[in-house]
Amino acid sequence: MPQLKQLARQIFHETLAAIDIPTTMQRKLWRKGAVLSFGETRIDLRNFEKLRVVAIGKAAHAMVEGLELVLAPFLKIEGVVSAPTPARKPARGMKYFIAGHPVPNAESWKAAEAILAMLKRCDKRTLVFFLLSGGGSALVELPLDAAETLDDVQQVHRALVTCGAPIHAINAVRKHLSAVKGGRLAVAAGAATKITLAVSDVPAGYETALASGPTLPDITTIEVAERVIEKYKLQEKLPSSVRRWLAAGKMPETPKEGSAAFSNAHFLLLLGMDDLFHPAHHATEAKGCITRCDNSTDDWPVEPAAEFLLEQLENLRKDHPGQRVALIADGEVSSPVTGNGIGGRNAAFVLACVEKIAGKKIAVLSAGTDGMDGNSPGAGAVADGETLARAREMGLDPAEALRRSDAFTFFSRLEDAIFTGPTGNNLRDLRVLIADP
Repeated sequence: MPQLKQLARQIFHETLAAIDIPTTMQRKLWRKGAVLSFGETRIDLRNFEKLRVVAIGKAAHAMVEGLELVLAPFLKIEGVVSAPTPARKPARGMKYFIAGHPVPNAESWKAAEAILAMLKRCDKRTLVFFLLSGGGSALVELPLDAAETLDDVQQVHRALVTCGAPIHAINAVRKHLSAVKGGRLAVAAGAATKITLAVSDVPAGYETALASGPTLPDITTIEVAERVIEKYKLQEKLPSSVRRWLAAGKMPETPKEGSAAFSNAHFLLLLGMDDLFHPAHHATEAKGCITRCDNSTDDWPVEPAAEFLLEQLENLRKDHPGQRVALIADGEVSSPVTGNGIGGRNAAFVLACVEKIAGKKIAVLSAGTDGMDGNSPGAGAVADGETLARAREMGLDPAEALRRSDAFTFFSRLEDAIFTGPTGNNLRDLRVLIADP
């Protein structure tokens, strides 16, 4: 069974290697002379006097690198980058902020101010590239209410990321409290032509949730945000300044489809769910596994997701007797924080599987393609049918670790935590379940 764990690790790392952002950008954007093309869109760069770039997210550095490769040497880029890590090769003309995630920090606030100041100077002779990837909701933030402090903003974000709501529900609230989310950066750029390029860590069809949709028409409403606050009992967790602002009815509606801000705006999804599934499926089949992809547990709570995917794995094994089988799943599971331990949703998912696979020829891996899992230094974890016995020998209880939200500590003790460091990418989480006959 340790061989199955190693196999799962290999599949994860090979998948990461296959989703290279600069290469993808050069494949999906191409320039012939002064004409830039993507999809059915053609942009003549000679029509613009200024080119500006706003790069936000965990993949910001790789996206800037890719854009430079597409445009150079025709045009030099200038703009703002907000990412959780420093750039290994800073681009000339770009101003960098090392911002906070999953909770905004002072650099997140300063990045938002710098972006808004730059966009204010844009006009119809300006072309703005917005390079968006996961984590952007925390990496750039500024409240609509001038009375709010950074501490207030941080309290709001902590309440949202620990409440157990799906990402699109969390972002519905964020959009209605923020000066830079829910289409407001597009409005700030005024008459400029806007091109949004996205590396998505949100479900297909929910692209307006990526980085809380700063450049796209918002599909949520004030009523949706208020329902999320009520359903997840967030009112008492919000700072008093926000509660007073909400009670005074000062929450404005976000810009919608039809707003002039979106009349000269373009959107291109560079990498999404299929771009993660395809290399993962290929890597798994190359290891001799009969493989199936399953996206049905996206946004499910940890326990039901674990039960369902393990059931699908067993069904696949029954359908192919005598053969090694694998199930590939992506997306995010919901794992509310119930203790003060160290870990995230990926390690929690694997922890929820430990007792269910005990004694079986099964390995389960779950990890974030960004290399980060919750408040831990790891990306996720891997377990097999021997994990429960090994844990008990060391005095570890998976149920207790899950209750304390301490999955990372559990798997670190077993040397089954997965470490990649920040990958510079951020598609969805990847789960690999493998079973031998």
